[in-house]
Amino acid sequence: MKCRFPLRCLAAAGALLLAAQTVELPVFTDVTKAAGIGFRHSYGDHHLDNIVEGTGAGACTFDYNNDGLMDLYFVTGTWTRGVSDNEGRDLRGKLSNRLYRNDGGGAFTDVTAQAGVDGKGIFSSGCSAADYDNDGDVDLYVLNYGPNILYRNNGDGAFSDVSAASGLADPHWSLSGVWFDFDNDGWLDVYVCNYLKYDDGKFRDFYPAQGYPGPLSYGGEPDLLFRNNGDGAFTDITKEAGLWQPDGRGMSATASDFNNDGLLDLFVANDAMENHYFENTGKDRFVEKALALGVAFGEGGQGVSNMGPAVGDVNRDGLLDVFIPNLNYCNLLIQTPKGFEYSSDRTGLSIILGQYAGWAAVMFDYDNDAWLDIFVVHGNAHHEYVQEDTLVRNKGGGTFSDVSKRSGKYFSEKYVGRGATWGDYDNDGDIDLVVVNLNDHARLLRNDGGNRGNWLQVDAKLKLPGGVRDALGARVSVTSGGMRQFDDVIPVRGYLSQGDPRLHFGLGQATQADVEIRWPDGVVEKHPGVKANQTLKLVHEAKAGGKR
Repeated sequence: MKCRFPLRCLAAAGALLLAAQTVELPVFTDVTKAAGIGFRHSYGDHHLDNIVEGTGAGACTFDYNNDGLMDLYFVTGTWTRGVSDNEGRDLRGKLSNRLYRNDGGGAFTDVTAQAGVDGKGIFSSGCSAADYDNDGDVDLYVLNYGPNILYRNNGDGAFSDVSAASGLADPHWSLSGVWFDFDNDGWLDVYVCNYLKYDDGKFRDFYPAQGYPGPLSYGGEPDLLFRNNGDGAFTDITKEAGLWQPDGRGMSATASDFNNDGLLDLFVANDAMENHYFENTGKDRFVEKALALGVAFGEGGQGVSNMGPAVGDVNRDGLLDVFIPNLNYCNLLIQTPKGFEYSSDRTGLSIILGQYAGWAAVMFDYDNDAWLDIFVVHGNAHHEYVQEDTLVRNKGGGTFSDVSKRSGKYFSEKYVGRGATWGDYDNDGDIDLVVVNLNDHARLLRNDGGNRGNWLQVDAKLKLPGGVRDALGARVSVTSGGMRQFDDVIPVRGYLSQGDPRLHFGLGQATQADVEIRWPDGVVEKHPGVKANQTLKLVHEAKAGGKR
């Protein structure tokens, strides 16, 4: 409608804009040193000169000692023959992965040595954690350039390397490991995302200013699905499950029930080629549908350098959406009943993020207003050229504004970012962030002020004959203030990393919520009138089959 009094309308619009800008928003405070976290990532060399070194690393948020506090595991590169230069040999034996125990009160202790999880001498890229043997303790899986490592949690603060016996010592260059029970037998299976066949630096036909050859200079690798046999070992069933893609270049993967049919599907973000979307048929098989659903390529129809997929319902329409950073742009894929639509431009993300090289993304409600926001980590791919990271706030309905400059000193600093993850490490009701920077110190960013809005955290567990574990694959729905939110318990999301397995929901001004959970076995429970500002722990009696 045309404004009859333009000056008044302009003044009113200005007042609204000013009000929006003066809303008190949370800030993130760098508490890395105060928390006692001294981890510094390395690519195992003194100069960045190949794709193995440039891929970077992630981190894992998990509660390894069952004390209700989220611990942190970081992985790093090491001097590696065929990857590292000779001049970097002075780094041999000096680099390792690190486990930090959360002691509460904002403090962490390095317990790597006593836990036995240093992975020394192995070039690590990613990590994830899950209780694969159903004994009540969370185990740790480390994805490497070379054989992967499965650490079994002994339950006494230490881990045992069971890689060979388990069959999970995948020799490919692996970046991501997604734990989920694809066949609903009570045992957690794992989808391993593999990258490419590096040639020890033999290929040298590339534009010198680029720094080193890109991914298309090397052959791809197949991702692998390992079914849990229930006896401590796993079987590769990739081909039988319809997942065989021998020329993939997987950067990271995740699982979720994208089509709301009660089955967990797989989404794989590939580098310099089409993505893969595998729909679960419920008959121990998957069907690839990326092209049909509109998620295979970039917005202009091209294959792009996709990184780690973040998942969530950004417009609260009951359908899960996907956000993927990449080196030249970004892709926000909004799901509709007919498939996915490219929505970076119309949601405001293109103009904010198009200038950066994106790697990791975290989709989370940082201000507890019931709308999902997005944090993105940036950094040049082929050189140690720094960039600032970005926080975009959901304005409601799935459109975004850049609030980085209003979110703390950290956002005016620049790093060569790679991995990132999330978790409420201080259990205060707002989500904190962890960033892994290439060849630099990791950062723990505490959310200060996010808990001014009401919230609800849901800790969903399965009680099995051998112990209690996270209910991976469960779906939790929370309804408050006339709005329904939902998420799946799948903490492996984003780039090379795993986040807090507890689901977090912002409630805004609502003081209670109705909670519904669909357990992995299909049983649905309803919990009406749950009070806000608490962690709701739900436990479901479940059964796991015996040995296959």
